[in-house]
Amino acid sequence: MNSFYSEEELKDLNLKSYGKNVKISRKCSIYGAENIEVGNNVRIDDFTILSGNIKIGNNVHISAYCALYGKNEIELQDYSGCSARCTIYSETDDFSGEYMVGAVIPEKYTNVNSGKVLLGKYSQLGANTIVMPNIKIGEGAVTGSLTFVNRSLEDWTINIGIPVKKMKNRKKDLLKYVSSFENECKVLLNGKKERI
Repeated sequence: MNSFYSEEELKDLNLKSYGKNVKISRKCSIYGAENIEVGNNVRIDDFTILSGNIKIGNNVHISAYCALYGKNEIELQDYSGCSARCTIYSETDDFSGEYMVGAVIPEKYTNVNSGKVLLGKYSQLGANTIVMPNIKIGEGAVTGSLTFVNRSLEDWTINIGIPVKKMKNRKKDLLKYVSSFENECKVLLNGKKERI
């Protein structure tokens, strides 16, 4: 048995939409599949949690043990990705002690911080990165391992730390490969060639 869902099984997940060459682990937990969109050439590995309103672009890899809590929307644009054990929150409770905390508590007793999280094209979260609500990870921005992202990140930067801080600018050299790679993907997605 393959560790990824077959084409027939993908249909049975009742995702809002999904493209070609989609590989979702059978060990991935999906909640609210009808609100999840998945593009072409996407791989989602074991023990990942997808919950809520999530839009995944093309050529995206989400590594093992990631959790995307998208009650207020998470979008991963083309060529973005999450290394192992990343967690993205589009909503968090207020832990100040002024309010109650938890999913089983009625809303009138809580104070929830929420907002869309966007990972721009070519961005990448390093292993164990945590992203809070209402954050934009700029195009080409990356985080180092164990980074706590509590503010938006500038385009084409390398960011690290708890809390996050800009370390330096990131090169854009990878863009020279995009056109060739996309041509190879077209061949793959049209079924004229095996795996690229």
